[in-house]
Amino acid sequence: MSIKRIVSFLPSATELLYELGVENKLFGVTHECKYPEDAKKKIQVINSVINSDKLTSIEIDTKTCQLLNEGKEIFILNEKNILKANPDLIISQEICEACAAYTSHVNRAIQILEKKPIVYLMNPHNLQEILESVKDIGKIIGKEKQANMIIESLKKRISKIKDISHQKKKKTLAIEWIEPFFTAGHWIPEMIKDAGGENMISKTGEHSRKLNIEEILEIDPDIIIMMPCGFDIFRTISEYKKILKNNKLWNTLKAVKNKKVFAVDADSYFSKPSIRTVTGLEILAKIIQPEKFLNIIIPANSFVNLK
Repeated sequence: MSIKRIVSFLPSATELLYELGVENKLFGVTHECKYPEDAKKKIQVINSVINSDKLTSIEIDTKTCQLLNEGKEIFILNEKNILKANPDLIISQEICEACAAYTSHVNRAIQILEKKPIVYLMNPHNLQEILESVKDIGKIIGKEKQANMIIESLKKRISKIKDISHQKKKKTLAIEWIEPFFTAGHWIPEMIKDAGGENMISKTGEHSRKLNIEEILEIDPDIIIMMPCGFDIFRTISEYKKILKNNKLWNTLKAVKNKKVFAVDADSYFSKPSIRTVTGLEILAKIIQPEKFLNIIIPANSFVNLK
């Protein structure tokens, strides 16, 4: 079957489709598909009921938990736009129902579409599985050669980071949400390890989970990296100043005292299972082992030291 019309329920899939050069076949995206810039011009088939731009971290968490507990949707399928898109292929995810459109939205789309599309569900929990999803999508849309070229390029960049060893690994904690605290799971622990850190608390492939300040105090990490899910660097800085800057317990931590707390652009390089997670790996290498990665070029405003 020749794929001529694609709908993406996932920002990372949208990014990849542009990288594969098939943006002309993309007829529907989500409200979170903001990269590349042209993606913002596409018709939106998914929207959120939570306006996170106007809510605090604790308000976002409270509202999300409330909706999930009540069995209500966090995301809404725009049925008019999905019918207009009339896709041959829908790309969605099975990783987290709080982060993006989920299986229920795919099922509803299939139910109302007269022509039943192919469905590909991304479910990566580590870097290798992210690369495998690139290969899978490339094969489905007839862009295997381009997909393989992307994969080989990414593998070289990953190897370049991993091949530079570090004798004494620094205890590193990545935090995915500030209020309440959440660990950073899935592919983040692997990225920290590959970048030369000793990842603390979470393990590769595990879902993120709540943690308390006592757990953080107990491990007392050398480096703390703030990467609230879906936040850019400026939003993270703002949240950090409001919530943690004057917290007495927080300020007793070794990483805080030694000015080794960093904010990263989580929305672009860490929160999503996209090919830009490899850029995220390079960012982590610059943070954890700055002396060893002086020549690695990373995007502007991708991380900042929260002194």
